[in-house]
Amino acid sequence: MGKLSCFILSIFFIITPTYAQFGSIKINFDDRLLRSDEKHDLVNLKEDIRQFYVNTSWDKEYSDLEIPLHIQLVFEGAAAKGNVKTYLCKALFSNGGELRYFDKGVQFYYSPGSSLYFDLVLFEPLSAFLAFYAHLILGGEIDTYDFKGGNAAYEIARDIGLRGASSDYQKGWGSRISLVDDISKNSGLRSARLSYYIATDLMKEGNIDKAVKEFNNMLDGLEQSYIEFRREQSTQYFMKVHSETLSKIFSRIGRKKLLVDLKQLDPDNNETYQIYLDKMSK
Repeated sequence: MGKLSCFILSIFFIITPTYAQFGSIKINFDDRLLRSDEKHDLVNLKEDIRQFYVNTSWDKEYSDLEIPLHIQLVFEGAAAKGNVKTYLCKALFSNGGELRYFDKGVQFYYSPGSSLYFDLVLFEPLSAFLAFYAHLILGGEIDTYDFKGGNAAYEIARDIGLRGASSDYQKGWGSRISLVDDISKNSGLRSARLSYYIATDLMKEGNIDKAVKEFNNMLDGLEQSYIEFRREQSTQYFMKVHSETLSKIFSRIGRKKLLVDLKQLDPDNNETYQIYLDKMSK
């Protein structure tokens, strides 16, 4: 290759944008139930998963999110599916905050030395599984910037789910489709989450009045979620993660009514709210 060609190729790689949305990626395995030879075959899997998330262009519009990603895989065993060795495991995906998804079981094959890549057309069980949860977490993150901004990511996750449900590796895909449908349809929670992050940003800027308005919008969204979906898991976990922060803020700015309303909406964290209500009454 000539010097000019090398120069042009170098420029291409320099100016070609990458759209890696995931920052710190922590992956843990529990492989105690696997045999030594099965463990050996998985030696490079952690790094392959990490590279998969770092090198895949997930969303061109939101290209600088740097979402932390925590993945835990609990291997339950390996089995032969035809001439292919497959692994069965449970999984937990999280952004380290309120986005947290537990998967009861997935089956996939893994060939040491092969690269993982995401393809919407060609279904591959492991990369599809990883991409599904990437889009769930990405959609949830984007929702905190724009109301229902995560729709495109959720739609892709659903498409992955449909392909999985019609593949030879159907285990769990019906539940995953139901999960993404429940998340995307829960407009109340999606509105509440957006209002929460807008409000906390306004608090940092010292704009208390506008922040209070957003906190009220958050409460309205939570009420809508509880009416339409009762006490579903995502809303409950959102409150579990943020109940202490909300209590501190409402107490600090002297908004007792907000704290009382929050306590009525979220009985699971009553003890936390009552502690701060008692402090405000002294």
